[in-house]
Amino acid sequence: MWRLSTLGSNLVQTVQISNVFKLSLDPQTVKQWKRFRSIKRGYYSAVILVSLLLLSCFAELLVNSRAIIVSYEGKWYFPTYAWFISGDTFGLDYDWETNYRELRQHFKEQKEGNWVLMPLVPYNPFETEGTTVGATPPSWETKHFLGTDGVGRDILARLVYGFRIAMGFSLVLLVFSYVAGIAIGCAMGYWGGAFDLVFQRLIEIWNTIPFLYVIMIVASIVETNFWILVFVMVLFGWTAMTWNMRTSTYKEKAREYVNAARALGSGNARVIGVHILPNTISVIVTFIPFSIAGGITALTALDYLGFGLRPPTPSWGAQLREGTQSFDHPWIVWSVATAIILILLMVTFIGEAIREAFDPKKFTYYE
Repeated sequence: MWRLSTLGSNLVQTVQISNVFKLSLDPQTVKQWKRFRSIKRGYYSAVILVSLLLLSCFAELLVNSRAIIVSYEGKWYFPTYAWFISGDTFGLDYDWETNYRELRQHFKEQKEGNWVLMPLVPYNPFETEGTTVGATPPSWETKHFLGTDGVGRDILARLVYGFRIAMGFSLVLLVFSYVAGIAIGCAMGYWGGAFDLVFQRLIEIWNTIPFLYVIMIVASIVETNFWILVFVMVLFGWTAMTWNMRTSTYKEKAREYVNAARALGSGNARVIGVHILPNTISVIVTFIPFSIAGGITALTALDYLGFGLRPPTPSWGAQLREGTQSFDHPWIVWSVATAIILILLMVTFIGEAIREAFDPKKFTYYE
């Protein structure tokens, strides 16, 4: 009898494990993914945006004043991620960092088999053209494909690196805001009562504080940088997700599966983490693209107003401000404006597609 009961309990555990595995391959998730792929503008926008993100991670190989590869006297050098390679390393008559565009021309004139492989855009976002006075229009001959700004910096290089900073800022802001908002919102919806009421009043009071004034005060006291802006934005940005998670948790805790989990002895942490959070994932996922768009526009607006990242950091807002100060250089305005509009359009299309694909009214079923 003991062996039979042991065998029976093992079978029950096996069935439970198999049910957990099946849950990870939930047909509802498959349907949602197929529905997302069927919404073409959202799906292709996601593919393009992810591709741009991956390319921006290796922007130094595409947009940089440093060479990708230098072949000199039978040796190969990879200056892109090197700390410093002086000009005398390649037989030049100076000991500061090599000018690789001049080195490539030097090797061509020597015709000794040495060569330099430069990036597609052979300029970095901080480099100024010493011979250029003011902004210059786009030129394929000089490889300033979108022209230069007022101090001779390449517009395309600053757009690419500005995109990486804007996306990095919005993603970091998203993570911290969602961690705080989800944690507090779940606690408010799950425990309710006095805890919920106290936090509601605190959030209402907190939301009355003018965010822009706080940024202005912070910028006047300290020199703002990436992490200071993230900290201030998170300080005021976690409340939106808190309200959504509070409502979702409040509804989910009344479901029968939560009561069953409590009856089986599950603690509060397990009920929230294992049962409630997975069933509110559609709320979290749906708001992610719009939060990313909000982070990009917030950073761009702060940089435009002069309260964001300090120059000469590549920034879309700073470029837009420079372009609108004088309309004598329209290529600065239209290049930045086009980039911002395209990125925000793609993020919006992705958000709409995710919202439709994860719509609980379409895919809810009862067993």
